Amino acid sequence: MLTGGIVSIEDTSSRVLAYSRSSDEVDDLRRLSILGWQGPEPYLSKLREWGVFQHLRTSGSVIAIDDHPELGIRRRLAVGIRAGTQPLGTIWVQEGSQPLAPRSEQVLLGAARVAALHLVRRRREISADVRLTQSLLAGLLDGSTGPQSVATHLGLDARRPALVVGFALRTAPPGAPAPGTDASPVEFTRAELTALISVHIAARHHNALVSPAESRVYALLPELPAGLAPATVHGWVQEIADAARNHLGVRLQAAVGPVVPVLAGAPRSRQQADRVLEAMDRGVVAAEVASLDEVQAEVLVGEVLALLADRPGMRDPRLSALTERDTRQGTGLAASLLAYLDAFGDVRAAAQRLHIHPNTLRYRVRRAEELTGLDLAHPEQRLLAMLQLRLDGTPPP
Repeated sequence: MLTGGIVSIEDTSSRVLAYSRSSDEVDDLRRLSILGWQGPEPYLSKLREWGVFQHLRTSGSVIAIDDHPELGIRRRLAVGIRAGTQPLGTIWVQEGSQPLAPRSEQVLLGAARVAALHLVRRRREISADVRLTQSLLAGLLDGSTGPQSVATHLGLDARRPALVVGFALRTAPPGAPAPGTDASPVEFTRAELTALISVHIAARHHNALVSPAESRVYALLPELPAGLAPATVHGWVQEIADAARNHLGVRLQAAVGPVVPVLAGAPRSRQQADRVLEAMDRGVVAAEVASLDEVQAEVLVGEVLALLADRPGMRDPRLSALTERDTRQGTGLAASLLAYLDAFGDVRAAAQRLHIHPNTLRYRVRRAEELTGLDLAHPEQRLLAMLQLRLDGTPPP
């Protein structure tokens, strides 16, 4: 190596991908990292405390870490391997018995750029077998391919239960495209996300399959054990959402589809997961991880509102006028009316949620009735107002 040091390359989770041959000059950090294929947590904590990982995530420059004999750490240099703003890993060079070469930092910068090109290229080179698997899986999930093709190709028992989990990326870090590729930062983050989901779900269910599809990623869990508790799967998926936030800096929402008795039911499990994801898209469901059973009321109301949105003739023009008046004059009559209805007419509870005096709320509700001609004593008019005020964009309190 041109630096004269002892080299190792790690991924973004501090797992060792490759390392150079070394002698007895290696320090405890390198020895434990190689033996465990991951940096030991006490040392990683120190590096976090010193701001090393923060520097590697946010900067393309080389950072030097002084020797710490009391910790068994020798002097070393490190540089992040990056594709645009997306971190791919780190190159570490530990100093041995001799000082590092004078131009080691320049050599490291060049090595990081070359390594980035190789890592990006490797990620884009998908084998024919993987392509076939992804094609069969995508066909199974959308119902265009029968389950037997997937079962035969992968050696699965199509007679056993399965379920589908859908994932949606909500936030992607800004930045330039990965060097040497035409992928956007969002696409690159989605590739990272697919890899993260694959690793975590495979750790929990050995024959899980992952398929990206447009803006979403789906995981099929075939051959489920009998009696698998929904809470168990929910916990697995929550771990993935936590890992996406902690390691990729993105917000992930996930919908757990129902267990279907045989593999042929996978499209139905995906459809139910999609209903929850669409409710999440519309902001009707705010949970990070949910199943249809948990949020069925919110999903159904959201679907009713979507149907009404396609039928503008089914709106009450008096309520539309009330919303438009609020927009023009900066008043809050529609929001106050909705809060009042949501609270079943409990003025004090609704006023508390709006942070206004109960008398103010009473005035606003009375004024809304005067302007619209609604009679809130009629349940049909209350129901109509609740639906349309949400449809017209009046935010629930």
